[in-house]
Amino acid sequence: MFIDRKMELDLLDQRYRSNQAELFVLYGRRRVGKTELLRAFCADKPHIFFIATLSSDSEQLATFSQQVYGFTHADVPAGFTFPSWEAAFQALVELPMQSKPIIVLDEFTYLISGNKAIPSILQKVWDEKLKNTQIMMILCGSYIGMMETEVLGYQAPLYGRRTASTLLRPMDLASSALFFPGYSAEEKFITWAVVGGMPYYLRTVQDSQDIFSNIRQHILDAQTGTLFNEPRLLLMEELREPRNYFSILRAIAQGRTRLNEIAQGAGIGEVTTVARYLDLLQQMRLITRRVPATETQPEKSKKGIYQIDDHFLRFWFRYVHPNQSSLDLGLADGILQQRIKPDLDHFIAAAFEEAAITFTGRLAQAGELDFFPERIGGWWNRDAEIDVLAINLSDKIALVGECKWTVHPVGTSVLDDLKQKVVVLTKDHEIKKVQFAIFARNGFTPDLEDRSAREGIHLFTIDSLVNRV
Repeated sequence: MFIDRKMELDLLDQRYRSNQAELFVLYGRRRVGKTELLRAFCADKPHIFFIATLSSDSEQLATFSQQVYGFTHADVPAGFTFPSWEAAFQALVELPMQSKPIIVLDEFTYLISGNKAIPSILQKVWDEKLKNTQIMMILCGSYIGMMETEVLGYQAPLYGRRTASTLLRPMDLASSALFFPGYSAEEKFITWAVVGGMPYYLRTVQDSQDIFSNIRQHILDAQTGTLFNEPRLLLMEELREPRNYFSILRAIAQGRTRLNEIAQGAGIGEVTTVARYLDLLQQMRLITRRVPATETQPEKSKKGIYQIDDHFLRFWFRYVHPNQSSLDLGLADGILQQRIKPDLDHFIAAAFEEAAITFTGRLAQAGELDFFPERIGGWWNRDAEIDVLAINLSDKIALVGECKWTVHPVGTSVLDDLKQKVVVLTKDHEIKKVQFAIFARNGFTPDLEDRSAREGIHLFTIDSLVNRV
């Protein structure tokens, strides 16, 4: 079952309906659903769907040649192949153009790995012939760095030829929740906080079981767990020195978020060496460097902290990787009861803050804030920390938010504490007007609800975040 991705499908359809040749670049991490998106898009349209592999260049050419020949012929001669990639790409010109054929080159980076001349060959044929047709060619790849340098980069042969491109990101909370119609809003949120927004991971979870049963069966079981080794295999395939990257990701997952802390926790040594590793992990969209929302030059800020972007990697490096030996011995039940259950609320609280920031951004996009924020994120200094801050420094106006992942309804004391934090914020940035928002797991006390009505405080629950209310 294909779920959501409406915005991405609309973009592809928009380009498909154009009256020109289209060279569309789609890229993103493995397991993010690129191939499924393209299959859904191509389902009712004439297309060639070629998925590259790690086989030899000649085998790849033969497979592609047979698909191109088979598009207009009922039978393909055994062993048929075009003499070269240039000839194969030129043959696309002969396809019937009345209905705009789609040519998908999936795992395009595998083609480049086997033959580095392919981007140059395609560029030559595109410039000479294909750009004057009605064809839609889609280049799709999982190695983000290679796609950005070899396909999208300024020095790349295909630079300037693409008509559109998109980085396919993991599904957001509301879209991820659609995978679990049998769960409550809270269960949907907890599941998203654990496995994140990668469709492959989401499909693994069964809402006929509770989340802890799913964690035990699919993540902690060393013998049969579908996701037990997933991060290890993913990173070992894409990284040359996985041991050092594993140490860095584990350090971040355990709460070491600043550069010096990460270097010390990973035991690698030189801070400059760790910084290079962190840069590559950012390029892979595995980690993010966060700075306070008030920073006007984020790249130069000394207040930067690092976090793992992917929730499942965050979970795996916090609970699975450090307990590998015990899990290999079949002690999954003990790890679940003693290491995960007592700590999970603390782990989920970070995802709750992240979801609140994203939700605030959606409010701004929908015009539901009465000012235009220049930046949205968190804020911190030595004296205070604010979970959510949407701010316009030019107009000196802000919305500040507090997130509480607690089992009890949130009361007025939380609002009072938030107002004290705002005193610290306004000292540094001279904010003239402040609005308040509180995000709660289990609702609010009657006193806070009455006060919010009088003072115009925004109150949001898990239902608001999960269902985009």
